[in-house]
Parts: sequence; C-alpha cells; structure tokens
Amino acid sequence: MSNTTAHNHNHNHKHTKEVSNRLARAIGHLQKVRQMVDSGEDCSQVLIQLAAVKSAINNTGKLILKDHLEHCIVHALEDGDEEMLNELNNAIDKFMK
Repeated sequence: MSNTTAHNHNHNHKHTKEVSNRLARAIGHLQKVRQMVDSGEDCSQVLIQLAAVKSAINNTGKLILKDHLEHCIVHALEDGDEEMLNELNNAIDKFMK
C-alpha cells in the first residue's frame, strides 16, 4: 500500500499504519515458528502457531481489501476505470487460493 500511482489516484489508505503493524507482528510470529522448528518443538504446536500466522495474514488481507474497495475501487468507478475491477477480481482469485 505504497503512495505510488498505478492508476489515476494515489494509494493513501486510512488503515495503512494498522496493516503495517499487523504485518510486523505476523513476521515476528513467523520467525518464532521458525525457531520452534529449528529447536525441534512439538509438530502439533508448530502447526497451531502456523495456523495463527495464516489467520493473521488473512485478516490483514481483508483489511487491505476493505481499504481497496473503499478507496481505489470507488475512485476507479468514478473515473470509469473498468480495468480496475478486472484487476480486483484477479487479486481476489489469487488471494483466496
């Protein structure tokens, strides 16, 4: 969610700081999972922690999607940019895999 312009608007979103903080926490959590694997901790506990990381990433993605819909898609529709909707559908397909 940088401030670069891929379309005819900027990408300043109201949740940028929250997304950044969530990603930092997820990275820290994932590093902890790696330490668990390296130290030979119980596989069940590693899987539980991986599920927590996966959930954190998915929730971060939902927040990015919400910002995208509220900001980018609204501007795209106002500007008649139908290609942005195609890009959104493609991004959702990839995110949901």
